[in-house]
Amino acid sequence: MYNKDFSAEDILSVTRTIARDLTVPELFEEAIINREGMLSKRGAICIYTGKYTGRSPKDRFIVDTPSVHNIVSWTNNAPCTEDTFKRLYCKIRNFTKNHKMYVSDNFVGADPEHQLQVKCITEYAAQHLFLKELFINPEIPPTTPHDFTLVCCPSVLADPLEDSVHSEAFVIINFDYKMVIIGGTKYCGEMKKAIFSVMNYILPQKGILSMHCSANVGKDGKSAIFFGLSGTGKTTLSADPHRELIGDDEHGWSENGIFNIEGGCYAKCIHLTEDTEPEIYRAVKYGSVLENVVLDPRTRKEDYDDARYTENTRVAYPLSYIPNAIHPSMAGHPNAIIFLTADAFGVLPPISRLNPKQAMYHFLSGYTSKVAGTERGIVEPQATFSIGFGEPFLPLSPLKYARLLEKKIQEHNTKVYLVNTGWTGGPYGIGSRMKLKYTRAMLSAALDGKLDNVGWVADSIFRVEVPDFCPEVPIDILKPINTWADKAAYKRQAAKLVDLFAKNVRKFKGEMDDDILSTGPKM
Repeated sequence: MYNKDFSAEDILSVTRTIARDLTVPELFEEAIINREGMLSKRGAICIYTGKYTGRSPKDRFIVDTPSVHNIVSWTNNAPCTEDTFKRLYCKIRNFTKNHKMYVSDNFVGADPEHQLQVKCITEYAAQHLFLKELFINPEIPPTTPHDFTLVCCPSVLADPLEDSVHSEAFVIINFDYKMVIIGGTKYCGEMKKAIFSVMNYILPQKGILSMHCSANVGKDGKSAIFFGLSGTGKTTLSADPHRELIGDDEHGWSENGIFNIEGGCYAKCIHLTEDTEPEIYRAVKYGSVLENVVLDPRTRKEDYDDARYTENTRVAYPLSYIPNAIHPSMAGHPNAIIFLTADAFGVLPPISRLNPKQAMYHFLSGYTSKVAGTERGIVEPQATFSIGFGEPFLPLSPLKYARLLEKKIQEHNTKVYLVNTGWTGGPYGIGSRMKLKYTRAMLSAALDGKLDNVGWVADSIFRVEVPDFCPEVPIDILKPINTWADKAAYKRQAAKLVDLFAKNVRKFKGEMDDDILSTGPKM
């Protein structure tokens, strides 16, 4: 077994060719020359990720060492041994001896007090361009030592039997060596989420809440954060032309306020149109990276409705491509928190108000329906519960994040809303997806204070408060049962979801206060 130092410097010392700190145009040129992708009609580079078109949760590991064993939550993180990490590290090191690697130092964390400097080493130029767009790029390459290393070599495959992993793909985080190694998968989201997991390990231990959320700020200076899993609308709803964008996916909440962890956006493209999502549509241009979007073979025109490769088509672009994005990506403490869910049962209200204890309940529940494409094997919505709407990326005990959120809400008197961007008028397959214009209208009303003086009525099943009026939204939409032709069927579907909520929170019995766990839905 290789016994030298496991580090970026060690890998680069044997690498055949190093392309260091290339600019966006240079990376574009390299990617085209290497035949890594095609140029789209709008000027973006389009790459295809093959077998892996979404994250592969079963192939993600944290190295179990004495220094982290009692800190990491192993109930929602898979351990691997140091030997597994070392074997795969050596495979990557041997690969680089005969290949060109792309290298640069980027930052994550817009707040200078809480930044992490990451040395990024990738096999493909297009992947490196992705990281240039998603992370924060210093104008001058830093001369300070990096804090963490990210190495991605999709051509390096694991042997499940030899390496004690589940497939040829692997994503391994080693906190002792401050390194992430990735192989076997070309899906760019693995790199992004691995570093987010690193920040989720570091920040809470400093008393900073790390969040899987988007964020924006109004002209009045009041910020809002949007929690939600992929497919619930975080990116779409935070890109509001009437508010300034802070970030679309990952943020920290410190004593100074909220700050973006990234420097770019990674938006879903399926069925993208300029009419429905103009900010994202216009961000597809030179400098951005399309992932698994079908192009016309002659004109290279993007076909956002073609899902032949995956429903999880994506575009990565820098925040500067959104006209109303603020720089630096920071704002004060949030005035409102939005929990986004895509309810495939079609029974949750489209918007409801939560008291502090209900806010904790729904944060711990993290209910939504996983939508097609975001993970391998998901072909239609499936009900799921994910603590903090991001449990797969939480290395620490989920209760650590929940209690930090509770403390922040109490300290800053933050309002909390639950917003359903899922189905109405029936479950998935019968009802229809909530219209984006209605969701935008409800959010605008909540964030602009237009719901402060309307009547609120407690839902008899879900026990959250529902407004009896919202500007620009049909009244029947506000109460889900009114949109169902078969009222008895609504109640049967609601009973199924209530039962799922109850089963999910049982795991917190004895760990969270009963007055929080008792605030959930009840038939």
